[in-house]
Amino acid sequence: MRPHEARRDLYRRMAHAQGYRSRAAYKLKELNTAYRVIGAGFDVLDVGCAPGGWTQVAVQNAGNQGRVMGIDTAYTEEVPGAHIIRADITDESVLDRILEYFGKKINTVVCDLSPRVTGNWSVDHATQISLNYGVVKILPQILARKGHAVFKVFDGEYSAEFYTFMRKKFVKVKTTKPMASRKTSSEMYMVCMGYTESG
Repeated sequence: MRPHEARRDLYRRMAHAQGYRSRAAYKLKELNTAYRVIGAGFDVLDVGCAPGGWTQVAVQNAGNQGRVMGIDTAYTEEVPGAHIIRADITDESVLDRILEYFGKKINTVVCDLSPRVTGNWSVDHATQISLNYGVVKILPQILARKGHAVFKVFDGEYSAEFYTFMRKKFVKVKTTKPMASRKTSSEMYMVCMGYTESG
């Protein structure tokens, strides 16, 4: 077994042993340890939440005083402590459901969206970045000033453009690759801190 395969298998075993629905949970755990994008009492929106690993981590970090909502077009089994809806984030009616649930602007948006992969890298990359822009479009309505966001990004020709775009909206933007990501994967994560509501 190659080293990256062994590591992937390790995280899968850990997820099973610790009750997480996917090894992806460890990506958010690592990002939150490094950047503290989700704290106690935070209200958090998890976009592209299926199968629920990130939602579980968000609930743990937000605690009893925080609220967590997960959204995905795919069915996601209920996560204790979170409100899950099956919907498309680009559907205008979803914004009303988000605002109705939280009742105010929130602290953090985490976004682990992936398109249905076609195998054509340039198409998949462009589609994935487009999904992220769809979420950014509603940030003025849902994210509080000084709030945080995390976006999965398929690295490619539009990544730098997306980074520059986010720098106009947040005080600090960091790009990182968690240990739980496959070494061979082109995915990285953009951690955006201190929403300015401008740009």
